[in-house]
Amino acid sequence: MDNEMKEVILQYIRDEYVDEDSGVKVDENTRLISGGLVDSFSLVSLLLFLRQRYKADIPDAEATPNAFDTVTSIMQLVDKYRKDK
Repeated sequence: MDNEMKEVILQYIRDEYVDEDSGVKVDENTRLISGGLVDSFSLVSLLLFLRQRYKADIPDAEATPNAFDTVTSIMQLVDKYRKDK
């Protein structure tokens, strides 16, 4: 697993979707969608971030709640579609 990618994605999620006063801890296995942390609007902004940051041409059809439910699954998707490997 690409540790740098993991940390970048985790930091983005923490900065964008976690209220720092909530006490919520997010790691690579935290359920983002099914756990209610990321909603459908947030998924779109996360997808755009990943496309820009990693030059990952992730098709909309692949951006499913299941594919975005954990940082680990997100990393697998990004790795599959990134152009700057």
